[in-house]
Amino acid sequence: MVQKTGKRGLGRGLSALMADIETPDTDRQQPDVATSRRMERTIPVEAIRPNPDQPRRQFSEGALNELASSIREKGVIQPLILRPDPQEANFYQIVAGERRWRAAQLAQLHELPAIVRDFDDTEVLEVAIIENIQRADLNAMEEAMGYRQLMDRFGHTQEKLAEAMGKSRSHIANLLRLMQLPEDVQQMVRDGRLSAGHARALVTSKNASALARDAVAKGLSVRQVEQLAKDDTRPKSRTKRALATPKDADTVALEGDLSASLGMAVEILHDAGTGKGKVSIQYKDLQDLDDLMRKLTIG
Repeated sequence: MVQKTGKRGLGRGLSALMADIETPDTDRQQPDVATSRRMERTIPVEAIRPNPDQPRRQFSEGALNELASSIREKGVIQPLILRPDPQEANFYQIVAGERRWRAAQLAQLHELPAIVRDFDDTEVLEVAIIENIQRADLNAMEEAMGYRQLMDRFGHTQEKLAEAMGKSRSHIANLLRLMQLPEDVQQMVRDGRLSAGHARALVTSKNASALARDAVAKGLSVRQVEQLAKDDTRPKSRTKRALATPKDADTVALEGDLSASLGMAVEILHDAGTGKGKVSIQYKDLQDLDDLMRKLTIG
């Protein structure tokens, strides 16, 4: 018997999982011909329970009410994906479609269409993360957290994720870099006060929080924030040769890759004339330093 493992390649396994949630936005009530051909069941609402490990914790009340109105008019077109509740017989746990379940209760529906699959705990979490990443209303920080979870929990690489999710590798790398920002700046992105473009410009800044507050208060453009961040991060002791020579595209790309991999701001200073240089890694506290040492000494 083949055993399932938490870290497996992004091959047929993930493709099969994604086939169940591959519609662009399931909560927009779009019919799915492929889904309609699969075996569906009708499950009482009271027999359905949310996934306690659901990575998405915030549900907009306005969006739920809007979805509930759509459900009252058209019903639940896209079935939920459930699995038998591992703790209690005759109950089911949501794998994908918690917003539809919540909205259906607001619409006072008593039963819902569903597809029941025998997913294990690892697959349930993976599907939940992928479904959230595919949501149209996801903010940049939530999307970044989803990619980080897929990489950390399941061993997926940026390249494979980009291929499977239909995203560019640079898109994923840039989002992962946002997780290096201070928590207050990340919250500004979650709240919509700061765009992902503004936030990316602040990743290497030593005063990201102060610059973010200025950007919000003064309504600064991304270009203006980029210039402020550039002035803030320019090393005072850099050599004249390094100051006079702009970084080439490969160096900038390598900085981004290292930053995304380590989860910390990385700067490479390379002297093209001598071939020498240095790599600077910024950490926020001793816990960050311990994580860095662990990553550098593995294997």
